[in-house]
Amino acid sequence: MRLTEPWITAPETQAVCAALTAAGYQALFVGGCVRNALLGAEVNDIDISTDARPERVIELAEAAGLKPVPTGIEHGTVTVVSGHVPHEVTTFRRDVETFGRHAVVAYADSAEEDAHRRDFTMNALYATPGGEIVDPLGGLADLRARRVRFIDDAEERIKEDYLRILRFFRFHAWYGDPEGGLDPDGLAACAAFSAGLETLSKERIGAELKKLLSAPDPAPAVAAMAQAGVLAHVLPGADARALPVLVHLERDEGVAPDGIRRLALLGGEDPAGHLRLSRAEARRVATLRDGLGGGEGPAALGYLLGEEAARDLLLLRAALFETPLPQGWRVQIAHGAAQVFPLRAADLMPGLEGPALGARMKELEARWVASGFALTKSQLLG
Repeated sequence: MRLTEPWITAPETQAVCAALTAAGYQALFVGGCVRNALLGAEVNDIDISTDARPERVIELAEAAGLKPVPTGIEHGTVTVVSGHVPHEVTTFRRDVETFGRHAVVAYADSAEEDAHRRDFTMNALYATPGGEIVDPLGGLADLRARRVRFIDDAEERIKEDYLRILRFFRFHAWYGDPEGGLDPDGLAACAAFSAGLETLSKERIGAELKKLLSAPDPAPAVAAMAQAGVLAHVLPGADARALPVLVHLERDEGVAPDGIRRLALLGGEDPAGHLRLSRAEARRVATLRDGLGGGEGPAALGYLLGEEAARDLLLLRAALFETPLPQGWRVQIAHGAAQVFPLRAADLMPGLEGPALGARMKELEARWVASGFALTKSQLLG
């Protein structure tokens, strides 16, 4: 099989490959760029594997007028910048000992040796600069079947890095066959070693879970996580039963997938601490969770929260309580979001000031919202 995707013929990438191959070394594209090109998906990061040692990669890049940056040279990786495009060039490696993320590695001479240290077979696909696929571990068949399968022994791959448990579910959500289910050996290994997730940083767990929840339909993968006991380790108390309903509503209403919206639906303990969310993400989750039990209509929510948050909250309520969305909800949200409260603090001064002034303003604003924004300034002050 041969690829003809644009990233293979891009002059910036050709220059990197030529710097290696002209000196007699291999230059093989690997991992996500090959996988995505085969799937017809967008290619972002470009990773290249080679039998040239890192010091030689630096020499060859400089001789070709390219900029080498030793971003991970202790692991054999040099980022070669060509035409402002970064290319990660990594020497073939094999793991000698593994301690989670910290592995002792030795350089290898072939793609096959290099492939055995990777996580899933679909990520162990290589391609030559001409686009010919190199498939040392049968990853192409798995990719065609949309089967996420650990390389060699699933338990060993997981013990090398427990984050691979979450990556297993994330890759299934993005690339797996929802009808075929998850690979049983991989699923069993994830369940058996799920406690290992507690050794990982919350930042890494949060980043992986957000990627998973951003998939077009993460519901089958998250349901499998819950059944395997993995979800409880990541977010204690979370309940994924309403997630398929939310995904269905999003599709029906033409709303793009959003990991934070879906995270808010899962409930459980506060995800801000468990997943190290950013301040903005934590505020958004808290706003949506706090509003789930409220009774405000679409217009009031549009005014109080803004159009995006009001839309998300209505979707969450409909999914969680299995109720239909209100008629004309989008128009009502937009109407509420456009309203401007007719009073200012100066209208109540000097009769009121300090905390009493703030309390009165809130009371009058609530009355105005409850009236459907109908009360005028004079009516509110009367």
